[in-house]
Amino acid sequence: MSTVKVVVNGIPGKVACTVAGHILSDPRFELIPISLTGPEIGQPAHTIKGVSVALTRPEAREAAMTESRRRHGGFLSVDYTHPDAVNSNAEFYCRLGLPFVMGTTGGDRTRLEEAVRRSEIAAVVAPNMAKQIVGFQAMMEYAADSFPGLFQGYTLTIRESHQKGKADTSGTARAMVRYFNRLGIPFSEDQIAMERDPEIQKTRWAVPEEHLAGHGWHTYTLVSADRTVRFEFTHNVNGREIYAGGTLDALLFLRKKLDEGARGRVFTMIDVLKGA
Repeated sequence: MSTVKVVVNGIPGKVACTVAGHILSDPRFELIPISLTGPEIGQPAHTIKGVSVALTRPEAREAAMTESRRRHGGFLSVDYTHPDAVNSNAEFYCRLGLPFVMGTTGGDRTRLEEAVRRSEIAAVVAPNMAKQIVGFQAMMEYAADSFPGLFQGYTLTIRESHQKGKADTSGTARAMVRYFNRLGIPFSEDQIAMERDPEIQKTRWAVPEEHLAGHGWHTYTLVSADRTVRFEFTHNVNGREIYAGGTLDALLFLRKKLDEGARGRVFTMIDVLKGA
């Protein structure tokens, strides 16, 4: 496979910068030094590992991406922008024929997937790019399919903590709600306990201080009706490296599928894990 050319959108956001740094360090990839960013960003560029990446505001994005494709040929886009931009960005990628990996959570996911299916591109869309957590979700989906109603009568508590700048409820936590529903527990997304206060995270959750600005801690607790049985599932992630690794795997997978002729297809991280 030839070098995979990539535009990482969302710089100077933390996850986008981490992904771009990994791309710059990996000979399988080439970073195209441009990034779509939000309207509030005033700086013209951001430097990552000595490379200056031009930051492009929404009103200039079409001209900038068209020029990048003219200069560099075909490339893949990675999106780690903002939940409010998910659908407009996805529709923009589809309209311009830019295959993408969507790591941003939020937005109308049904509308997002429909836009891809109507297009001439393919995309990887996932609420979580961490492969191990995605594998855990796959186990939960298997349980929900194989043992529906297994936890009927149990109560569920979902607690999730992320850095202060994360605007929305965790997409992973929302996905887990659906699995627990199928396992027999009535629970809605608005019951998820979401924590964004660094002081509470440090004192009550014991999140290491050096990771307050970048972490994802989740705990799912199930208790039987008579309170004699308790199950608890926890996954705590400090930093953003795990998401960058999964994103690069998703890019390689998408490049392979495009080379095989995939069009109008929405892939998930489960597909990436399976290599399907």
